[in-house]
Amino acid sequence: MSDLSVTVDDITLEATWIDDAPETRRALERELPLEGEAVRWGDELYFDVPLEVPPENQSEEVPVGAIAYWPTGSKLCLFWGPTPASRGEEPRATAPVNVVGRLEDVSALSDLEGGARVRFDAGK
Repeated sequence: MSDLSVTVDDITLEATWIDDAPETRRALERELPLEGEAVRWGDELYFDVPLEVPPENQSEEVPVGAIAYWPTGSKLCLFWGPTPASRGEEPRATAPVNVVGRLEDVSALSDLEGGARVRFDAGK
C-alpha cells in the first residue's frame, strides 16, 4: 500500500511521501489530485503546479525515483534517470529542487517516449 499514486499516461506507479520538504509536501497534499501535460527532459517529466513554497533541503542531484518540486519554476518533477544536466548516470535537475517523494519502481518509465499526461493522487 502506498500513500501516493502517480499515473503516467496509462501506467500507475506507487509512491511514498518523504519528509525532506514538509512544507512543500503539505502544500502539494492540499492540492491533490494534481494533473497536467508533462514535458520530458531526458529521464525527467515535469509539469506546471503553481505553489507558494520556500526552498527546503534543496538539491540538484536527486535519487532515481525522486518526486520533486522546483519552486523557482513552479514545476512538479519525476526523475528516473539521467537528464541533460547530469554529469553521469545520476538524475540531475536543472536547478535545485525540493524532494517530496519517491516512486517505488521506475522500470515502467524506461519505454516512455516524449511527454505524457501525469496525475498525482492520494494512495490506495
